[in-house]
Amino acid sequence: MTHHARLAALRAELARAGLDGFVVPLTDEHMSEYVGGYAQRLGWLTGFGGSAGTAVVLGEAAAIFTDGRYTLQVREQVSADDWSYVAVPQDSVAGWLATHAPQGGRIGYDPWLHTSAWVADTATALAARDATLVPVAANPIDAVWTDRPAPSPARLTPHPDAQAGRSSAAKRADIADWLAANRADAVVLTALDSIAWVLNVRGSDVAHTPVALSYAIVGSDGTTDLFVAPDKVDDAVRQHLGNAVRLHDRDAFDGALRTHAGRRIAADPERAVAAIFDALAAGGATVLPLRDPAVLAKALKNPVEVAGHRAASLRDGAALSRFLRWVETEAVHGGQTELSAAARLLEFRQATGCLLDTSFDTISATGAHGASPHYHVTEQSNAPLVPGDLFLIDSGGQYADGTTDVTRVVPIGAPTAEMRDRFTRVLKGHIAIATAIVPDGTCGAQIDAFARRPLWEAGLDFAHGTGHGIGSYLSVHEGPQRIASPNYPGGASLEPLRAGMMLSNEPGYYKAGEYGIRIENLLLTVPVTVPGGDPDRQMLGFETLTFAPIERSLIDPSLLTPAERAWTDAYHADVLARIGPILAGEDHAWLVSKCAPLD
Repeated sequence: MTHHARLAALRAELARAGLDGFVVPLTDEHMSEYVGGYAQRLGWLTGFGGSAGTAVVLGEAAAIFTDGRYTLQVREQVSADDWSYVAVPQDSVAGWLATHAPQGGRIGYDPWLHTSAWVADTATALAARDATLVPVAANPIDAVWTDRPAPSPARLTPHPDAQAGRSSAAKRADIADWLAANRADAVVLTALDSIAWVLNVRGSDVAHTPVALSYAIVGSDGTTDLFVAPDKVDDAVRQHLGNAVRLHDRDAFDGALRTHAGRRIAADPERAVAAIFDALAAGGATVLPLRDPAVLAKALKNPVEVAGHRAASLRDGAALSRFLRWVETEAVHGGQTELSAAARLLEFRQATGCLLDTSFDTISATGAHGASPHYHVTEQSNAPLVPGDLFLIDSGGQYADGTTDVTRVVPIGAPTAEMRDRFTRVLKGHIAIATAIVPDGTCGAQIDAFARRPLWEAGLDFAHGTGHGIGSYLSVHEGPQRIASPNYPGGASLEPLRAGMMLSNEPGYYKAGEYGIRIENLLLTVPVTVPGGDPDRQMLGFETLTFAPIERSLIDPSLLTPAERAWTDAYHADVLARIGPILAGEDHAWLVSKCAPLD
């Protein structure tokens, strides 16, 4: 079916169900950002290939909601003949329904794909039109998606304690202490990366994210009930989990939620869907809306995880450096495309002998495609790398000892003066974050403007957050920490920064129809001592973890302060010292030239 036909089929199914509309989010029953093929309902319905968005289908209208990262992409992939484009956070699904839902209408939603807070807010908005929000027992898209893939059957794998840095038993004991402090009998874990981290297991049910479709309930003594398809667990995993982890079929989870009458059960209101809260309440449990205790613990990397990430970053940086040389020498001769470049980078990473997967779909974007921050190249969109373009490559690797994420920009031929100006302003913002020193407890929203000021001074900006957390052989996007202000996707990041948190540092600039620029390294938050400062005031700074040259031909040294110039030279000296020993021959000679002090 065409996407137009799919929309018509859904409308017919809604009419059969007595519904006047339906809300289609891009998530799964675990509120995941990245989802398995079986849960790609938004993409199937609309053709949208981004990683964040929602659609609303009414009888005579349909709208798709995306943030500033996808302003261009959604218009390229989703037909304006069928859909209207709505920007978030400027507008919201609830706000749009409050003005567009039919008077007295019935708007359906899947309670396994929305939070309780979303349900309450949207129901309130619909009440203004005497409309009601109706939970569905079965998702109507599944009824018309005839070739919908089945969930992945891939098996779990143990993540050894030697790489995790702590045993699952120790992590579960910490959760037991947390439950005691909150006078709770158990906690429901629904976030796939939380379950993987707590139990020291990994999977391959979601592309590029090593997690397994499962749920867990951790009790006050640390024992755990794991709900996962039986065929996904072999004897090695059973032995790894031990007797304190009881195994159940994933299909038994809903019923198990209804067996806690008289008990105090914690569940995360941001990560557990409305259906879970409803089932617990229906079973007589007192539900405590508390944040998943693994979220912060997982974000505070232990020394083994930090060491593993450093090792992964070095091999990844060497592979990326080899690739950057290849682009510089080969692209000017013609014959290379966005797809061929992404394939070549994958080959360099695979040559390390350690790559398990990429950490997300590589953003290989040349020219105007670079202006879409989350552009995804396809056979249809594949563009050649031609002189005069800027080529943006945002990519990462999944290694058993760490997850990487890095962005670089390469000019194909000589860059223009404007490109150099914009690139240098982005670099200045990147340096401002990398060198920031802030009081312990400062949140990401408070430093986001550091990265934007050089652009703001020229009347410019970028429509995404400046940084996100990252997992340890887990999700490439990991909370709770971020660097973001209220005006940008995801809203303000009010989570206090703490030593041990990892963050990306990725300011950018995007000129629609022409080019995109982003410079991304990963950072480790570390305690710092400021000479002459208050002795009782704990300060934090950042250690850069990513090592690959930043394209010097795009830097205008006249725009840099002496301190910024010194940082750039010191960073490149560090790149050469760390990556140089891994490279040989022409690759090494190229790196030496790229890491020389600025002229």
